[in-house]
Amino acid sequence: MTIRKIKANELNFLADMLYEALFVPEGHEPFPKEIIHDRSLSKYIDNWGKDKYDIAFVVEIDRQLVGAIWGRLLTQENKGYGFVDNNTPELSIAVKSGYRNKGIGTELMRTIASEYKKIGVDQLSLSVDMANPASNLYKRLRYKIVEETETSWTMKKEIG
Repeated sequence: MTIRKIKANELNFLADMLYEALFVPEGHEPFPKEIIHDRSLSKYIDNWGKDKYDIAFVVEIDRQLVGAIWGRLLTQENKGYGFVDNNTPELSIAVKSGYRNKGIGTELMRTIASEYKKIGVDQLSLSVDMANPASNLYKRLRYKIVEETETSWTMKKEIG
């Protein structure tokens, strides 16, 4: 397993992973692929690389991309689902289904936190559906629930 920064020619993979990151409860129909073009989601990947807070890593196993984690600093005017403030990058993560529960998500989370810490970021945030098993990973990594909706949590972690 290799974790490395995403390459410019792999940015389409972020779109694939954005779709993969959408939690669908068991027994429910998956979302249409076009949903990632909705502004509420596309903001996580549009015009990628616009500033130093656009950080993304991919996981490569046997020369195949199997997961990604990326973060972006969104603002009050353009906030995401896991928005906490104008200084906290919001993370997105996805690992292809056949590769989950193998420690890949943990390594991705640690890798991106370390990278953000290097550039002076003090905390990270994310949003997760309460029913998503990934919420256990975030809790294990000491992300704290800071806001709750009917179905999801906004979580953050101090890294500074």
